[in-house]
Amino acid sequence: DAGALPSVVAAMRAHPASAAVQEQACLALCNITAGADAQRDARAQAAVDAGALPSVVAAMRAHPASAAVQEQACLALCNITAGADAQRDARAQAAVDAGAL
Repeated sequence: DAGALPSVVAAMRAHPASAAVQEQACLALCNITAGADAQRDARAQAAVDAGALPSVVAAMRAHPASAAVQEQACLALCNITAGADAQRDARAQAAVDAGAL
């Protein structure tokens, strides 16, 4: 549920040194923003609004040797920046601005 997004991002910010927290938080972001339903794009935008993109990039930078963090972070970035709505390009640019590329 998109209502969990602020808590997920807060956990990432509170525990940046924990690879396990970062991995599971990225997995949660991936799951929340997945799907083909009508609300998928809104959940992706809610993730951006909650500050997910800088948190995901920070997780990747903090845990470069953790394949699990890297994998879940990439999947989260993919889901957050995908979509067919008018904000898709802005989300992709926000990912770039956060340092994802």
